[in-house]
Amino acid sequence: MRVLVTSSRNTFALDLIRKLGSVGHTVFASDTYDGAVGNHSRFLAGHLATPSPRFETDAFIAAVSDYVEKHSIDLIIPTFEEVFYLAARVADLPSSVRLFAGDFADLARLHDKASFQRLAQDAGVPIPETVVVTSPDELRAAIDSFPRFFARAAFSRGGVGLLTNTGPLAGKIPVEECVPTPEQPWLVQPFVDGPMVCTYSAVVDGKVLAHTTYKAAEQWAHSTAIAFIAVDSTDTLRYTQQLVDALDPGFSGQISFDFVDHGSEAAPDYKIIECNPRPTNGVILLEAGDVSKAIEGKLDEPVVAIAGTERQITLAVLADAFTEPLSHLSKTLHDLLHVRDVGAGWWDGAAMLWSPATIVHGAKISHGDRKEILAALGDDIVWNGEPIEGMSDADASALEAVHAGRA
Repeated sequence: MRVLVTSSRNTFALDLIRKLGSVGHTVFASDTYDGAVGNHSRFLAGHLATPSPRFETDAFIAAVSDYVEKHSIDLIIPTFEEVFYLAARVADLPSSVRLFAGDFADLARLHDKASFQRLAQDAGVPIPETVVVTSPDELRAAIDSFPRFFARAAFSRGGVGLLTNTGPLAGKIPVEECVPTPEQPWLVQPFVDGPMVCTYSAVVDGKVLAHTTYKAAEQWAHSTAIAFIAVDSTDTLRYTQQLVDALDPGFSGQISFDFVDHGSEAAPDYKIIECNPRPTNGVILLEAGDVSKAIEGKLDEPVVAIAGTERQITLAVLADAFTEPLSHLSKTLHDLLHVRDVGAGWWDGAAMLWSPATIVHGAKISHGDRKEILAALGDDIVWNGEPIEGMSDADASALEAVHAGRA
């Protein structure tokens, strides 16, 4: 199979490239800048720098289409929010290529955190009490109603832009900087005690074929995970299948969820928080052959990551050590010595040497906008619920229905 992995700047995109390339697929990569880490893997047959899907949608679709035709690509695997632009313009891609992603209407329903809460409720998956607010006054009234609260925009990602009065991120963002609108609402929920538990799944024809449940053993600035440990998947696999069944029994693509576990290690009690209709770092915890077979739909039963499997992004763990108090040093040293790096065994170290180029890319995007680099890193490939240039009338109507159906 000839595969194009898009948004190759992500560590999990690089992991997908390595895994698919190592089992015999011919893999290509693309991103909006040449220095993306995945563009420099030894497992690639070639790579492409494209225009921004967010800011130059027509040019992005044209560049991808030309590359697909030139290299006879069979499958496009999106790894970030370019998935929405590709799904909305799938009719403009060559008919010979398949997009490993759900329909635009399904993806929009998953990505809009407000409509996703309604979907989870319909699927019988536990959710926290949720208030959707569309103005600053409504936001203040909602957070005043919870002694401990947690709020974020309906379109947000990566643990960035969280408003809360509890935990390590309390007060990091002033409420004055949060401006919900009817077009860009916010969700407010009571703060749920317990660790965050994340999942990754590959789904084909409505059936979950590969699944990981993991906790973030380390986080960068208390948001983005940089070290991961697999945990038991019994409950989350069941919930994921319920959500897929409620969404679309024919769904194919990659899907990831965030839960909070307010039970115990022996008896977890999950409440679902949000969905990323794309891969996350959970794919790193799965074996190459299992990932390949799942994406190809060649499994009769789902494979799951073995509980206890650990991986880390060593460079990020080391860098984060300089931002933590000395009391955290012993854990950092333990992880550096005992936890396997995501690149271990691939003999592909040159790819991660391009990591500084990703930081520089984010710094360029954030310059003048007062955005944190972490938030800016994906700014040219994100989608925040607005109509997409060239989308079909049917998808435009579906998007309106998603907004109208918010919880």
